[in-house]
Amino acid sequence: MTAPNPALPATRPVSPDDLREDERYLVEFADRSFIGGPRSRWQELKTLIAIMRDFLRGLRKFHFAGPCVTIFGSARIKEGHPYYEMTRKAGAAVADLGFTVMTGGGPGLMEAASRGAKEAGGRSVGINIILPFEQKPNDYLDACVDMEFFFTRKTLLIKYSYAFIVMPGGLGTMDELFEALTLIQTGKIKEFPVILMGTAYWQPIVSALIKMRDEGLISPGDLDLLRVTDSIEDAMQCVREKAITQFNLRRVKVPKSLRILGERSV
Repeated sequence: MTAPNPALPATRPVSPDDLREDERYLVEFADRSFIGGPRSRWQELKTLIAIMRDFLRGLRKFHFAGPCVTIFGSARIKEGHPYYEMTRKAGAAVADLGFTVMTGGGPGLMEAASRGAKEAGGRSVGINIILPFEQKPNDYLDACVDMEFFFTRKTLLIKYSYAFIVMPGGLGTMDELFEALTLIQTGKIKEFPVILMGTAYWQPIVSALIKMRDEGLISPGDLDLLRVTDSIEDAMQCVREKAITQFNLRRVKVPKSLRILGERSV
């Protein structure tokens, strides 16, 4: 006997005249179905293939992106907001250092970072998540790939980066921040700089981390993984020290793509 998957609704709206409605349903419940419990072997295999496709698209697209700095931040903050302008300046400053700016590819502060990089003559790439409400890639990307699964997207946002700059954001931004910190803390990735921009915004999070330290739930040195600042120059100095100098980065030519493999340079 097989129990119904509680992650899926008993019925779903189907519009024969509107394929996009059906596509939205599939996107909305792909993750939910996968993590909702055991399924048939065939369903699990199909999901594994979809996950592999996600990774393959990303690996092919960003193989020639060069060293990146990932900028996380809210999709909801619009042009004209102080955080948008700060993120735009951060994107430009990262590009001036010679890095490719990587973001989640969407609107808001992701757009601001990409825009800043392009305006500074740099490169910007994005990893967009396919959502039911259609998060569209912003207009300032040199390359972008659409991902079905949040965890594949998050993995690639971390894979190519030598530093993480975290602008104000919501639950998704918090998820990305603590994923990066956990990977560094546990030694899964090297000690790349993690920079929180906006001291007033991040104060409650910093206070929570201090409480964790005081109660012995994290190590005292874990707080040293973070740099909290309002200054773009201070953030870039941190990137110079903790990324460029620490990992002995040098400007080099990006390897040539192989057309026989269908590769394209960014």
